[in-house]
Amino acid sequence: MESRVLSRATAFASVPSLRKSSPRHPGAVSFVSPARRPIGTVSEGGNLIWGRQLRPALLLEASPPSSRKEILKPCLAAAAEGGDSAGEAKVAPVGFIQKYPALVTGFFFFMWYFLNVIFNILNKKIYNYFPYPYFVSVIHLGVGVIYCLISWAVGLPKRAPMDSNQLKLLIPVAVCHAIGHVTSNVSFAAVAVSFTHTIKALEPFFNASASQFVLGQSIPLSLWLSLLPVVLGVSMASLTELSFNWLGFVSAMISNISFTYRSIYSKKAMTDMDSTNLYAYISIIALFVCIPPALIVEGPQLLKHGFADAIAKVGLVKFVTDLVWVGLFYHLYNQLATNTLERVAPLTHAVGNVLKRVFVIGFSIVIFGNKISTQTGIGTAIAIAGVAIYSYLKAKIEEEKRQAKAA
Repeated sequence: MESRVLSRATAFASVPSLRKSSPRHPGAVSFVSPARRPIGTVSEGGNLIWGRQLRPALLLEASPPSSRKEILKPCLAAAAEGGDSAGEAKVAPVGFIQKYPALVTGFFFFMWYFLNVIFNILNKKIYNYFPYPYFVSVIHLGVGVIYCLISWAVGLPKRAPMDSNQLKLLIPVAVCHAIGHVTSNVSFAAVAVSFTHTIKALEPFFNASASQFVLGQSIPLSLWLSLLPVVLGVSMASLTELSFNWLGFVSAMISNISFTYRSIYSKKAMTDMDSTNLYAYISIIALFVCIPPALIVEGPQLLKHGFADAIAKVGLVKFVTDLVWVGLFYHLYNQLATNTLERVAPLTHAVGNVLKRVFVIGFSIVIFGNKISTQTGIGTAIAIAGVAIYSYLKAKIEEEKRQAKAA
């Protein structure tokens, strides 16, 4: 508004004043620009800054009485035109995310499930022609780290600073993450995907045991009772699993223990850092932890015939693209799992995590045509049901604790 007032005032200032002819020259009309101080001058204080400090009162003070009404016209018109818009500007526009939060949360869940299923299927297909889980684990983390570095470079998100104290706290978390990730992949390579996920359903049992006997936290009897179906179901599924071998079983159990200790160390390493940056730093540290075992355990075999056999079976382009895609899917589904947890209550996330495991087991059986016995199917269903009951009870107990503290 101030700019328009100044422009109109300038126009008036540039129009010469009309004065009657002098007696000496009858009929003549002369144009004389009267001397006036510049618009925006305040007493002897000099000119004001353009568009910043100029006010209508000062403008009127600098103008002759005859033109004040004309100068006020654009002010009043602009106020009339901008009145409604100014009022509307105070209310921030409602975006799609704010307008449809349930739909957005549903999309997060869908992408979390979709990426997890695609990762498990593609991961198993790679192991069918390239059975080197240590190296593939490095690829998973390596692609994720590259993704994080690119995201930091473009400022999405902005990289959070890391000091030595935070690093010391995150190293145990990252080491447990690395061990759990590698042993999970060893199990995926050794047995059917569905069987590995059935064994990993025991993870809540290890979490409860660690909380009770390591952290000294009292676990309610109801939680212990809800874990009995989990143990029973996994035992039933293991006894009749057609793809059973001890390497796959033991590796999945070590993965459960590793992820349990990762949870313990994560509680001790509580930080104000956002989840995206936190997971990025954990991935970087875990990558450095995974590289030495991969070189020691699988390095000689890879150089001797591992890479050559894989390229001979599927070709160089497919081999490389499969590794890149599986690494990207691994990082994105883990990141989406964290982002989904931030959008929903712990109970909703716990139930979603159980349903995710059901989806993965079901799709892997359909895609790979894995034959399972009736007892294995029943045992898997019992284990998943037990996990669902445990997750529900635990989330409910945690919510009651939070409400009690808030009260």
